[in-house]
Amino acid sequence: MNDTVTMDAHTLELLEFHKIRELLAGYAACSLGKELARQLEPSTDAEHLRGELAFVGEMVDALGQGLAPPFGGLHDVRLLVRRAAIGSQLTIEQLLEVADTLTCTGNIYRYRMRLGDHHQKLADLIAPIEDLGPVAKTIGGCIDGRGHVLDMASRELAQVRHKLGDVEERVQNQIRRLLRDPELRKILRYPNATVSGDHYVLPVAVNHRHKLQGVVHRTSSTGETVFIEPSGVASLSAERSVLKGEEEREIRRILRRLSGEVGRIAKPLTYAVDILAHLDLITAKAHFSRDFAMYEPEINTDGQLWLRQARHPLLLHLFRGEQPAEAAGSPRTVVPIDIRLGFGFNLLIITGPNTGGKTVCLKTAGLLALMAQCGMHIPAGEGSNVPIFQHIFADIGDEQSLEQSLSTFSSHISRIAYILKEADAGSLVLLDEMGAGTDPTEGAALGRAILDELDRIGCRAMATTHLGDLKTYAFHNERAENGAVEFDVETLRPTYRLHIGQFGMSNALRIARRLKLPRDLLRRAQRYLRRRQRRAPEIAQLQKLREETEKAREEALLAQHHAEQQREELRQKTEQMEREKAEAVALREARLKLQPNDVVRVPRFDKPGRIVRVDFKRNIALVSVGLGQWEVPLEEIFPGQ
Repeated sequence: MNDTVTMDAHTLELLEFHKIRELLAGYAACSLGKELARQLEPSTDAEHLRGELAFVGEMVDALGQGLAPPFGGLHDVRLLVRRAAIGSQLTIEQLLEVADTLTCTGNIYRYRMRLGDHHQKLADLIAPIEDLGPVAKTIGGCIDGRGHVLDMASRELAQVRHKLGDVEERVQNQIRRLLRDPELRKILRYPNATVSGDHYVLPVAVNHRHKLQGVVHRTSSTGETVFIEPSGVASLSAERSVLKGEEEREIRRILRRLSGEVGRIAKPLTYAVDILAHLDLITAKAHFSRDFAMYEPEINTDGQLWLRQARHPLLLHLFRGEQPAEAAGSPRTVVPIDIRLGFGFNLLIITGPNTGGKTVCLKTAGLLALMAQCGMHIPAGEGSNVPIFQHIFADIGDEQSLEQSLSTFSSHISRIAYILKEADAGSLVLLDEMGAGTDPTEGAALGRAILDELDRIGCRAMATTHLGDLKTYAFHNERAENGAVEFDVETLRPTYRLHIGQFGMSNALRIARRLKLPRDLLRRAQRYLRRRQRRAPEIAQLQKLREETEKAREEALLAQHHAEQQREELRQKTEQMEREKAEAVALREARLKLQPNDVVRVPRFDKPGRIVRVDFKRNIALVSVGLGQWEVPLEEIFPGQ
């Protein structure tokens, strides 16, 4: 069962998840996939997610082999089909939409035959789709692409139209005869007929109105010309009107018949459209994955988040769209980061300069977790792990509630209070610039208390801060770890790399020195700093130990990952060998059961043949292929077509 969850709406807005949905919708082939993409919600069903990710993985492989599903002509006709099923008559335009969709089902039915052994899940997904193309041919045999009902739609329609053609020809002959009359030509304003509605009329000067018997249909704007349908033509027009009524009734009968045909296949067609909508969404996810160099994440229920070489998808999209100016050089790139939670620690406190990309780390983690729980590949390296989060909560950015007249600090505290109330052990909490907006000492104390509460709840949490006092929190809590966003003092620019196990330095004095602040001022600042760093040796020692521990943990995780990869490859090879062995045994047994007249395939002839006789002692069979008979070794014969 697909257990979709309602994630915190404010968090989805902060992480800009709606933009991911729109990006995904842009890859969909038709309105079916676009609608599903825009309605995409995270799921907490691990098996369902693994299945969805497997679908996307197979489709990525299929697209790489040029096997894109043929969605041409697909429309969302489910409402039309339901109307037809209860006896409603569909219009010509609606029947053409249904016919296009029916043709698509036939193309998808044949597409399944082209999928290989590596696309078994996709093949199983679309297996229930029936080839409903014959009904499309029935509609196409009655209505052409311009929406014209063809004469061949019914014998009665052909007969009525034949009669209409005769009447039309008689009307044309009558008009031509009148226009050849010299006396009549003298009273016409110009020497040809015109059409008023469905009636042929002649332009007669108003002062000669009495010289032509017939029906006046209209008068010119000047009042000098009257348009008269001659009486002989009028009687033919009446006959034509009767025939037109018969034609319209027959067309309505044909449309009712075709609507009935659609109604009879309502159930399989509706089911097929549902599957095609899902397939369109899967294909959109696969196109998105290929376009952004994404990989399938591994889903776990152990609360372990490991994003390897993760990149923020919206930054990727933004930078892809940039056209570099000549002076600017190459376009900007997204620096990949590694993020871990749940591997020995549940809380990650990220420090570093304000421009160092700390917020991007939070948004990347939250957004990639959401994408994974929507069955999407993520812009991260192979082997990335994402747990099932029941909820994701975020407090990111410099927000201010105007409605409540709250200060920025008060707004953040209100949000954090809500998060602490709602979060549980299955939640991911993302807090940006914790403790900011107030006195640094009080802010740090409050930050420590918040971290303690998150630790008590047992959730996974990432928090950024620039407060020095919070940098040492992880030294006193084994379930917490530091992270530092790197900053290049030489270029005065952030590198955006995240180093877990380290805490960031503000680098204020080094930056000031590079920017040529007076030396006396810098020396004075250095003396003040030394007075505050009496515990620095102890902190440095602790920091070194944490870095060594974290490095050892990372190496162990990588070794474990490689071992699991090798184990999986070995398992797949073993299964492949066992499968090939079983197929070989089955093929050998099938060859031993060959009888005369059995249909077989011999690859070298590239066409089916039939067994004439089998000589098991000589291990050969006489096979009839085309007009000839050939002796073929049994190992070259494959039973069945």
